Amino acid sequence: MIRTQKVRLYPNRHMKKVLDSLCDYRRYCWNEGLATWNDMYDLRTLDSSSPPPSAYSVRNELVANKADWQYELSARTLQLAIADLGTAWQNFFDKAQPDWGKPTFKSKKAARQGFKTDRAKIIAGKLRLDKPHGVKDWYDIRISQHVDLSGVLKLVSVYRENGKYWASLPFEVELDVKPKTGDSSAVDVNVGHLNYTAGVINTLPKRLRKLYQRIKFYQKQLAHKRVMNGNKATKSTNYVAIRAKLQRDYRKVANIQHDIMQKFTTKLVNNYDKIVIEDLSVKAMQMSHVASKGLQRSMFGYFRQILSYKCDWYGKELILADHQYPSTQRCSKCGHIKVGNDKITLQGNCAHQTKHNEYVCYNCGAIMDRDENAVSNLLDLI
Repeated sequence: MIRTQKVRLYPNRHMKKVLDSLCDYRRYCWNEGLATWNDMYDLRTLDSSSPPPSAYSVRNELVANKADWQYELSARTLQLAIADLGTAWQNFFDKAQPDWGKPTFKSKKAARQGFKTDRAKIIAGKLRLDKPHGVKDWYDIRISQHVDLSGVLKLVSVYRENGKYWASLPFEVELDVKPKTGDSSAVDVNVGHLNYTAGVINTLPKRLRKLYQRIKFYQKQLAHKRVMNGNKATKSTNYVAIRAKLQRDYRKVANIQHDIMQKFTTKLVNNYDKIVIEDLSVKAMQMSHVASKGLQRSMFGYFRQILSYKCDWYGKELILADHQYPSTQRCSKCGHIKVGNDKITLQGNCAHQTKHNEYVCYNCGAIMDRDENAVSNLLDLI
């Protein structure tokens, strides 16, 4: 089993330059590979006898035309970049992919820049990258503490974002099966909170709301400066300082949200053997301007992602309810399903003057909390 640890890197001044060079080199290899791929494809359309482009042929073309400066950088950066490009082209011919689309050129203005290597090692709790031939100055990179570094290290992804360096360290470890509890649970996701059999988890606490208010204030300031000063605004010292504060608050928000989700999902896999959640189409739900911001902040997709791999880690069963399953409209007492004007919406039911968090069954007369009723309906799928 592969278990990935995301860690913060603390390189010294020399290794910062090395990491920046590798990030730029990865982008260069991708763009050169994509341009070569397009040229080979155009040649194929003009001359049918020409071989079709592939990751192998594009890689050989770039290796044959290497410049002298490229030998000072890791050769694995080029090879892994072209391998990813080949995978991107394969996904392009499969429209079932969630982010389907044609591969595009990478921009140096992107907020995240990174590279991959499969020759990194963990030495004395530090990350050691593969050193190219002829390079003398090379140092191990200190990583954040309190992480489990046991197992066989696989393909490492290193990236730079907002001036900070991070790494995804995948370790091959043995499956850690948790003891069976014999209990089951269901989770009903909502904007701002998650309901399950044992209670409610608040995903938008007060500290997050204050951060969002501050983020909104910084965004208004930056937008005003861009309107007043145009392109020159981004070069001013005050603009850079406010943008740094905005990025700092975004990082705080992400850390708080991830902490809540990680602790809750760990609690679920520790206490329950079977867990039921809804198979929601999050992207389709975000198309509605009414709740798109709340859906984004509630992190439905992230919750499902980490719960899925933790169930695989610890040998627990995750059951996905079909997105057409009427968990909200169905009465958990008698099984009656609301249709037509009786349906519950985000605002409740206007025809019957019921609140948004209230479920009233017009078949058996039961009155329940809407979210608790949904959890009970999801439990019926076990």
